[in-house]
Amino acid sequence: MDIRRLDLNLLVVLEAIHAEGSLTKAARRLNLSQPALSHALGRLRQALDDPLFLRQGNRMVPTPRTQRLIAPLHEALGLIAEGIQEGARFDATRSQREFRLGMRDIFESTALPGLLACLRDEAPAVRLASVRTDRRELENDLVDGQLDVAMDVLLPLSPDIRRLKLAEDRLVVVARAGHTAIKDDHILLQDYLQARHLLVSSRRRGPGFEDQELARLGYERQIILRCQHYFAACRVVETSDYLLTMPAGYAELANTGLGNTLLELPVALPPLDVYLYWHDSRNSDPANTWLREKIIGLYAE
Repeated sequence: MDIRRLDLNLLVVLEAIHAEGSLTKAARRLNLSQPALSHALGRLRQALDDPLFLRQGNRMVPTPRTQRLIAPLHEALGLIAEGIQEGARFDATRSQREFRLGMRDIFESTALPGLLACLRDEAPAVRLASVRTDRRELENDLVDGQLDVAMDVLLPLSPDIRRLKLAEDRLVVVARAGHTAIKDDHILLQDYLQARHLLVSSRRRGPGFEDQELARLGYERQIILRCQHYFAACRVVETSDYLLTMPAGYAELANTGLGNTLLELPVALPPLDVYLYWHDSRNSDPANTWLREKIIGLYAE
């Protein structure tokens, strides 16, 4: 049947009868007369073409059709009630909301473990969905609610997108242990520029952040492999003479257990800033505010 033709108030009646097991108690719960409740049940029976409840003594026993309906119906009504109540407050301990976060793999690895640990203790039924989004669509995704928040580097977005700097990270060079360019636990700029490099980028073409900054200083390096994920690049580095330039915080994590060495970058480049983004329309939303506070607190620690 087409749910748009169904009076959704009748589903509240169904849930109440199932919960109370009695027309009289359900009518009292909904502040309706018993004839009005019986009429509503009759309409719902006709709409769903099922008796829904069978009388056994003083109890209304649900049919198999009702038993299949009641779990998703109870969850849906709970989410609707929660959404209405969240206009004034957000109870993380009882919420079953799913938050959608725009993240890249580097932020997933560094932020999600701590964030989930926080939710486990404070919001056990809250769910997270980490979503990879095209930077060209990031603003639209925040505007239309496809994303609750996003984490990324500094981006040229409109004033309607609010932002907060969470942290900054420096770049380091990843090389295999024993690489010939390593001298006394560091690498010279000349050797760095002469080496062959890996570039990690979500874009199909174009220079990376480090190449743009090197170009401003008049330097250029040779990119041999362009790939999508830092962990894959670290694995390539372990078995080759290629160099990889990446954020220091994630480098320590991604190279755990690998035979790679982390070296200071031999040229001063600007740090990579990490920003939290959300749409202005959700700035005062209690649920969104709660999520942002958890992320901000995680980075503050």
